Amino acid sequence: MTIENVDLYSYFGFPKPQGAAGILTAYAHYQAPEHCADRKRPAILVIPGGAYAFVSDREKEPIALKYVNAGFNAFTLTYSIKPLSFPTQLIEGAMAMAYIRENADKYNLLPDKVAAIGFSAGGHLLGMISTMFNCPEITAALKDKASLVKPDAAIFSYAVITSGEKTHAGSMLNLCRGDSELISRVSIENNVTAFAPPAFIWATATDTSVPCENSLLLASAYKKAGVPFELHLFANGCHGLALCDEETASPTSKSYLIEKSVKPWLDLSVTWLYAQGFRIKL
Repeated sequence: MTIENVDLYSYFGFPKPQGAAGILTAYAHYQAPEHCADRKRPAILVIPGGAYAFVSDREKEPIALKYVNAGFNAFTLTYSIKPLSFPTQLIEGAMAMAYIRENADKYNLLPDKVAAIGFSAGGHLLGMISTMFNCPEITAALKDKASLVKPDAAIFSYAVITSGEKTHAGSMLNLCRGDSELISRVSIENNVTAFAPPAFIWATATDTSVPCENSLLLASAYKKAGVPFELHLFANGCHGLALCDEETASPTSKSYLIEKSVKPWLDLSVTWLYAQGFRIKL
């Protein structure tokens, strides 16, 4: 496997705000001459959560490696956090998607099979690049490369979706810095159109941090827009489950971050991606 860190600001030649991140980490399969020298793979961008206040390591590499094991080349995004705010995170998400597609040959990827998965606030960032891919901020920054931004499939994991009654207030505050007009603008369920990518959505009914109504609102918006989606609402489980097992728990969190009944979400998402055509090309 090749593991590589890419500074997206340096790659695109953009000025980097003080304190910004914008780092993409690639996890690419070794192209063994014996059997897979010319193999092309689907890709997935992993966007961790953290309320736009930090970037969760539990939702980065452990997630990426699971999708690598399923045949994908995976990429994790370390995006900027507070005090940096919108549109910094949006532009970094857009740069990540554009970079992956623009470097499809380098990483032996299928350029039309690039999915993305987002957790919690990372799910909100996923929602922005999935429904605001042609917004002025992205087109001004990426110009003709803006066409590379929209994921071909989106996986929303206990995602922050709405800025309304059931929002996660901390995420909205950190992203929007109290701008009420902007807070309304980035409410994802209001931005879903027929051009949104197909979605796999999962959450737990007992999440008290990001209520499951966020996922239900997203599913309803997808239904109204006529875009294919799959929804899994598990009966039990707290926020931030990640892989739901010992790999992403810690000695102090194992009592609530190990939830074996929710663990199948990942295999379900892989099965769904395969059904969308995200398979290795021999």
